[in-house]
Amino acid sequence: MMISRYKTLSSLLMALMLLASCETDFTNPGAATEDQVLNSPDGLIGLAVGIQKRWSVGRQSPVYTTVTAAGFTTFELRLINPGNSEENALSIGKDELIGTNGVVSNLWEEALLVRNESDQILMNAEKIPDAGVRSGLIATGAIFKALANGTLAQFFEQLPLANAENAVFSSREAALEDAIAALEAARSTVNAAPVSAAFLDKTPASIDAINTINALLARYHNMLGNHDAAIEAANRVDLSSMSTFAYDAVNTNPIAFVSILTNNVYQPVDLTLGLPDGLAPDAGDQRLPFYFQNLTPDNNDFRAAAFWDAPDKAIPVYLPGEMALIRAEALARKGMVGEAIDALNEVLTKQPTEDAFGVGAGLDAYTGAETQEAVLDAIYANRCIELMMSGLRLEDSRRFGRPAPNTDNEERNRNFYPYPDSERANNTNTPEDPEI
Repeated sequence: MMISRYKTLSSLLMALMLLASCETDFTNPGAATEDQVLNSPDGLIGLAVGIQKRWSVGRQSPVYTTVTAAGFTTFELRLINPGNSEENALSIGKDELIGTNGVVSNLWEEALLVRNESDQILMNAEKIPDAGVRSGLIATGAIFKALANGTLAQFFEQLPLANAENAVFSSREAALEDAIAALEAARSTVNAAPVSAAFLDKTPASIDAINTINALLARYHNMLGNHDAAIEAANRVDLSSMSTFAYDAVNTNPIAFVSILTNNVYQPVDLTLGLPDGLAPDAGDQRLPFYFQNLTPDNNDFRAAAFWDAPDKAIPVYLPGEMALIRAEALARKGMVGEAIDALNEVLTKQPTEDAFGVGAGLDAYTGAETQEAVLDAIYANRCIELMMSGLRLEDSRRFGRPAPNTDNEERNRNFYPYPDSERANNTNTPEDPEI
C-alpha cells in the first residue's frame, strides 16, 4: 500500500509537470503537494493526462499486456523469439503460466494503479466549479476506472474493488457491475453538462467521452448477459465517431514499437487467426488485407498491419463493428435469431469505406443455418476477425463456450490467470490460483 501511494503521488506530480510544460501560468508545479494537485482544476487535468499515458504507453501498459496476453492464450499470436520468456510462458499457458509472469503482473498492477488514480479524480472532481471541466474529469475517471475493472475481470476470477491493506476480493461479475455504475454516473453528468473546451484543450483530444462511455456500457453489459441494456447502449453509440489511444514520436504505440516493427516478440499466427475450420476468415474477407501487411509472405511470416505497423498509429478504444456484434449476440441469446442475423449482416456486408476506421469485410450476407447455435458461432468468428488483436478474445472464448484447455481441439490454454506473486506477498486475502 505504501509503494502504491508513492507511485500515485509521483504520478500526480509528474502529470502536473507534464501539463505545465504546455502551459505558462502555473506557479512552481514541481513543488506541488498531493493536496494541491487533487484540489485544483489543473492538477486534476494533469492527473487525467497521466492516467491515459499509464494505460496506453509502454510495454508495461494494459494496452500492451491485454493484447499480448489474450492473443497468446487464444492462439491468435505466434511467438517470434522464445527468448522473450514472459510471452513464451503465455504462449504455452497451463501450468507454465505462474504468478511471477511479468506480463500478467504488469496487467494486474498497472490496471489497479489506473483505477486508484481514476478514483482520485472521481472523488475530487466535484470540487471543480466549472461544469464542463468537471464533466471532462468525471468522464475520464469513469472511463479508465471501467477499463481497469473490466479488463481485470476478463483475465482473473476475482479482484479487489477497493485499494486497501489486505483488500477483500470480489467476483469478476461485481467488478463489471462496478464499472457499469461508474459509467452510468458519468453518462448522466456529461449529458447534463457537455465536456468543455477548457478541459479538451489541455488533454488528448482522441477520446470521445460520451460515445466511449456508451460503447463500454454496451461491452460490459454484454459480458454480464444484460442483453437489453447492452443493445440499448450499443444503439446510442455514434458509429461515425472515433475514440483512440493516440501516439507520437515520443509516446509510441507499444505493440508496434515493441513487437511488430522489430519482428522480435510476436506477430499474428496466420490468416486463420487461430480459428478452427468453419470459423476461419473467408479468403475474400477484406478485413484480411486491412489487418495483414502481406497475404502471401515468404515462409508464412505473417505480420500485422492496421493499428500496429507504425510507432505513431492510434489504437481504437472500441470499433464500430463491436457495437453491431454486441447487438447481434444479445439478440441471438434472447432467441431473436432473425434480428441477430440482420445485425450480423451489418458487419459481413460492410465495405471498408463505410467504417470510420476502414474495417470492412465486404462479404455477402449470412447464408448459414438460422439456428441460435449456428448464428452465435458466426458472431464469435466475426468478433475474432473484426476485433483482431483487441485483447477481448479470451473473454469471448469463455463466453461463447469454445473448447477449454485440456479438452479436444482446445482453443485456449488458460481459462483464468494466476494472481501475481506481488499481490499474494502483500495481501493475505489473495485467493488460491485457478487450476488453469
